[in-house]
Amino acid sequence: FTTRHDTIFGVSFMVLAPEHELVDEITTAEQKAEIEAYKKAASLKSERDRQSDIKNITGAFTGAYAIHPFTGNKIQIWIGDYVLATYGTGAVMAVPCGDQRDWDFAKHFGIEIKNIFKDKDISAAAYTEKDAIITDSDFLNDLPAKEAIKKAIAEIEKRGFGKGKTQYRLRDAVFSRQRYWGEPFPVYYKGDVPYLIPSECLPIELPEVEKYLPTEDGKPPLGNAKSWHWDEQNKKIVDVPHGQKPPSGVWGLELNTMPGWAGSSWYFLRYMDAKNDNEFVAKEKVNYWKNVDLYIGGAEHATGHLLYARFWTKFLYDLGYIPFEEPFQKMINQGMIQGRSSIVYRTHLDISIVEDEKLDIFLLDFIKKHPIFVSSKQLDNSSHSNFQTIINKLRDKFNNIHPEIEIKDIKIYQNFTPIHVDISLVENDKLDIGAFKQWREEYKNAEFILEDNGDYLCGHEVEKMSKSKYNVQTPDELVEKYGADTLRCYEMFLGPLEQHKPWDTQGITGVHNFLKKLWRLFHTGENESFYVDNSPLSVESEGALKSLHKTIKKVKEDIERFSFNTPVSAYMICVNELTAQKCNKRAILEPLLVILAPYAPHIAEELWAKLGNKESITYAVYPKYNEAYLVESNHKYPVSFNGKMRFILELPTNLTAAEVEKEVLANEQTIKQLNGQLPKKVIVVPNKIINFVV
Repeated sequence: FTTRHDTIFGVSFMVLAPEHELVDEITTAEQKAEIEAYKKAASLKSERDRQSDIKNITGAFTGAYAIHPFTGNKIQIWIGDYVLATYGTGAVMAVPCGDQRDWDFAKHFGIEIKNIFKDKDISAAAYTEKDAIITDSDFLNDLPAKEAIKKAIAEIEKRGFGKGKTQYRLRDAVFSRQRYWGEPFPVYYKGDVPYLIPSECLPIELPEVEKYLPTEDGKPPLGNAKSWHWDEQNKKIVDVPHGQKPPSGVWGLELNTMPGWAGSSWYFLRYMDAKNDNEFVAKEKVNYWKNVDLYIGGAEHATGHLLYARFWTKFLYDLGYIPFEEPFQKMINQGMIQGRSSIVYRTHLDISIVEDEKLDIFLLDFIKKHPIFVSSKQLDNSSHSNFQTIINKLRDKFNNIHPEIEIKDIKIYQNFTPIHVDISLVENDKLDIGAFKQWREEYKNAEFILEDNGDYLCGHEVEKMSKSKYNVQTPDELVEKYGADTLRCYEMFLGPLEQHKPWDTQGITGVHNFLKKLWRLFHTGENESFYVDNSPLSVESEGALKSLHKTIKKVKEDIERFSFNTPVSAYMICVNELTAQKCNKRAILEPLLVILAPYAPHIAEELWAKLGNKESITYAVYPKYNEAYLVESNHKYPVSFNGKMRFILELPTNLTAAEVEKEVLANEQTIKQLNGQLPKKVIVVPNKIINFVV
């Protein structure tokens, strides 16, 4: 099976899934023991583990060969757990120059990597794009990949050893759910034929049920409701006692319900006219409000909520109910806060015993109950003595449990399965082994190959926070330690809205210190008594006004363009500048609280109340910035010589280019740089740069 027929001349080996039906048939006697051991090790991994574990390259040669259909060359047949029996036919042609996992496999086992891509370097990695020109491939030479695919399929079919097939991968758009909660379908059945309940009888509401579980015979929870039958003549829902046949003209209602995004796909329309009992939204309302100005939501909603929001909007538009085709004028997909997962590495046992017939009874159970975990830094350099210590310990345990069975041999296979572990059991990548053994029943007898200092070090990955990955960081501890405002500001500070951001608490103390500095602007003395200067602003306040108004401007503009991370920096700079200016003027600090409130509402609300305000800060009007305070009186010019910046010179911004040139020529640093030479040219861009051509 392949999707890249154009690369058929680049095949240097074949790979079968370990469970492929042909493996036992083609394996040679010399390779049988190795193949059997590998199959057993692979069977202990889930398909998900096999797909995600790309770091550990494993495989075994069957001893058999396939014949290349065009060249007649012998091609080695291997088995590898990166090939799944459920993918394609469970057998792939390996083209290491064009597939990275094939390239890694070939590199690891010393298999030839033939390059069939013209002018493409594959020395460090496979070339996986489909834009290469094919070379060293007989009748496919000098063809681009797309043309070569068609020609290869045609030739394969012509020679009769294969056929082309288009296989579509469709998203299964299942709409119904086998659960209680959800909008009920207005459908009843006469036999197997569905009929709609008349629109004048809608809506129908979910009936009461004693339990929300499926019925004993596997029907959805609504099958437990006796009042879930439709009387066709009287047009109402009626009761039919359990076990009784419905009377004539009474039919069973649909037992499935709609999914959660059924209602959320059109609720923005209902919000426009929520109390209208005659229609879902009145024409004049929808014509006025129209579609949503801005939608902010995760990209993971794209195949559920967002897909059906568009579907229903277009459907209603085609029927003439609404005046727009798209549900949202603008959409922003916010990035996820990612977690840092901790990973332990399990290796696998193979035990040979004399009495083979007792294998199934004792052996598999013993292997399952004694997992072996290798510390991350020991993955590639675990010494034989490390494993031998574990082997001896396990042999003693096995003999104590089953003294009647003689052990022939114990082997530990150094192919490792990564397993996510709860981050609460890990600190600075060091695993709490005692807590780990208590965490899961199957790990209570676990054995460990440790670092030289006796620690078990976990690996790590930055990925989506998920319960299944045990990497969910709950905010409760951080709120308890730093407060909710610190957490809010820090979460915004992590990065741009649209980007995925790995959760890392290393910078949270900096944000916390910023809020403490803010608090100190309003308090004085060792006892931190509340004190704010209510007197009018003076000439000395010019610096504070500049700090405040440039912050008002930046925060407003950043929020309006959805750059929610950069205002935190602006707040920090402003507070630092006001601290340096020893500013405690109410006319400065009060508007600062207003612009800070969306990010740190709790501290802002408390200080707002301390200022004597009776109404919540949430009702305060956002302050306007004054352009007069944003004008800089001086500019710091970078002064360059032949394009290389040598020093900074601060000059008034109201100087003309000629005046700037006169000032800089008279400066001691310029005289030193020129060293008696006359410049050929002096370039002055007012309030930008100065450059001497010497």
